Amino acid sequence: MSDKSTAVVSTPAAVSRRHWLQATASGFGYLAFAALAHEQAMRNQVQAAVDNPLAPKAPHFPPRARRVIFLCMEGGPSHVDTFDYKPRLKTDDGKAPPRSGTAPFRFGRLMASPFQFRQHGQSGLWISELFPHLARHADKLCLLNGMQTDLPNHPQAFLQMHCGIFQFPRPSMGAWILYGLGTENQNLPGFITINPPLSNGGPANYGAAFLPAMYQGTRIGRGFGGFGGANGPAAVANLKNPRQSLAAQRVQLDLLQDLNRQMIEHGSDQAAIEGLIASYELAFRMQGELPRLLDLSNEPASTLRLYGLDSRGMGAGAGPAGMPGGAARTAFAQQCLLARRFAEAGVRFVEVTLGGWDHHRNLKEALAASCAAIDQPIAALLQDLEQRGLLRDTLVLWGGEFGRTPTAQGDGRDHNARGFTMWLAGGGVKGGYRYGRTDDHGFEAVEGKVHIHDWHATILHLLGLDHEKLTFRHAGRDMRLTDVKGRVVQEILA
Repeated sequence: MSDKSTAVVSTPAAVSRRHWLQATASGFGYLAFAALAHEQAMRNQVQAAVDNPLAPKAPHFPPRARRVIFLCMEGGPSHVDTFDYKPRLKTDDGKAPPRSGTAPFRFGRLMASPFQFRQHGQSGLWISELFPHLARHADKLCLLNGMQTDLPNHPQAFLQMHCGIFQFPRPSMGAWILYGLGTENQNLPGFITINPPLSNGGPANYGAAFLPAMYQGTRIGRGFGGFGGANGPAAVANLKNPRQSLAAQRVQLDLLQDLNRQMIEHGSDQAAIEGLIASYELAFRMQGELPRLLDLSNEPASTLRLYGLDSRGMGAGAGPAGMPGGAARTAFAQQCLLARRFAEAGVRFVEVTLGGWDHHRNLKEALAASCAAIDQPIAALLQDLEQRGLLRDTLVLWGGEFGRTPTAQGDGRDHNARGFTMWLAGGGVKGGYRYGRTDDHGFEAVEGKVHIHDWHATILHLLGLDHEKLTFRHAGRDMRLTDVKGRVVQEILA
């Protein structure tokens, strides 16, 4: 016998087809289960979107902002008297404008601003004396001094600012945002417009056009005097039924909704009827939450004082040399406070409108009064949002449909769509920053031009939405807010 040990090499036993199938059965089952689970999850998401189109939706990419407050100045604020400092206007006051560039646009005599400008904050932004309160927040503001739009006419420019295009019916910016992101509070509208104008497009400025009707804005107040003032915010008409309890209303509404669903089964327009059903349900739920939000009496005295809504500020003027603010300022302050309350409660898009910025005459007194109405309330809104930790993901917008000419029209200024100023704050934009420039007199943008399509594209981007992908199929093409244009202004992103 040999003393050498023999190495034993084990070989795997032959595996039969039946044994292999038995051994891997659990693996196949797991794969099948995973596929079925994924398919069911996708079905659930689709069904959830059908059951509740206003449910929160995932953005295209991580957003910088979650909500928007748009402070809309109807009429076209004069940029050269507010946020676009032009020392050459004072030097050349009374002279004919230079005839270079777009000569037909430059007519009349140059008129210096009657207001002084100073630099404010660490950023040194130039801001008019018309905004003593807002100037304290200069380092929060991102000025767009190179804004442009297509036409210097109120109806077209106002509609384009809201809907991206004025030639045909289009959904408003708020409707697009609600369609893209849904809302965070199912008991409130996702899009609220406070005091919208009757003119310059009227309801189209907060409408849904060809989007489902549930994405249109909910109007609160309309026309100056129809909202707020010294007696507080106006009630929302028809919000409650004094003749029926909530339980009785629920029974009545269930019957009505059954009839609506039967209409769909019999071939009626499904999208229109579903929008009607959703709006009825939302109106029913609003009865519980909206009255509480409209009641400003539960705000602390310090907050009311901040907005100028305490006994000392109600109806008082607020501006240089005791400029009058009065009832307009009180109403606007209430609306700004409501905008904060709505944003905090989960409303996705809130718009607050103040008209009266069309200063063809009496510029010095009229513009001063308009600015006095908004200065303290807007400053308070920015401070209030910041103190509550909301400003970092709330995008605040300010501006009107265009600006004004550097030349005089009597003692006022004419329309100017070629160069004007809007500003943004919070929500992922650079603070204390100025982007774009008009020429030395303020006639037109010459650097950092931002068309209204670019403004829309940038707002959507800050909310995590790709303006080229946020589309809705209508009339044989994929429609979008920015039509076939628009550039995200990367330079202003924080």
